[in-house]
Amino acid sequence: MKKLSILTKGIFKENPVLVFLLGLCPTLAVSTQASNAIGMGAATTFVLLGSNIAISLCRRAIPDKVRIPCYIVLIAGFVTLIQMIVEAYAYPLYMSLGIFLPLIACNCIVFARAEVFANKNTVIDSILDAVGMGAGFTLALFAVASLREIFGSGTWYGLAIPGLSSYNVPLLAMAPGGFIVFAVLIAILNKVSNGKAVKKKEFGCAGCPSASVCGKGGAR
Repeated sequence: MKKLSILTKGIFKENPVLVFLLGLCPTLAVSTQASNAIGMGAATTFVLLGSNIAISLCRRAIPDKVRIPCYIVLIAGFVTLIQMIVEAYAYPLYMSLGIFLPLIACNCIVFARAEVFANKNTVIDSILDAVGMGAGFTLALFAVASLREIFGSGTWYGLAIPGLSSYNVPLLAMAPGGFIVFAVLIAILNKVSNGKAVKKKEFGCAGCPSASVCGKGGAR
């Protein structure tokens, strides 16, 4: 059950986008088409998986004082790798994602899992955590993109939807539409979970892995 919990928590209870509000830049920027959402989700999951494995394997060898620079180097390496793969084998996707593909190196989701989970747990658990968080990110991104593309452009995966292709809301395909759809999905999640997707105390300093460093471990 513990393994299953690690795998599934990122999909709903601790969804990195809809609960922790991480990775909002790519979520809002590339969610105009469902195909872009799947591509960005897959690329981020690849980086999550590679960095979690590498950091979990090296966690005992990395000095605590330089762990963040080490994380940056490892994560940037995997981002560079996936960027070259996408450019070589999925060039249209590479052009669609643009600057947000290399910016995965700055994605808060990747750094959060490295700091909060991978450097404290085994390789197997870190793999499960990466897959779960990657799936949660991809599903959230896909949901936002699908709603924006269907109701904003009248298409889905570039295919025209009868009845909607002529009657759509262009605002949803624009930047404000991303915020509107994102807010609606958060509201739905809060309604379904009765506002208890994550306990409030998890957002305080007491739940932060760096609380002992900044001296605010007892703060609220």
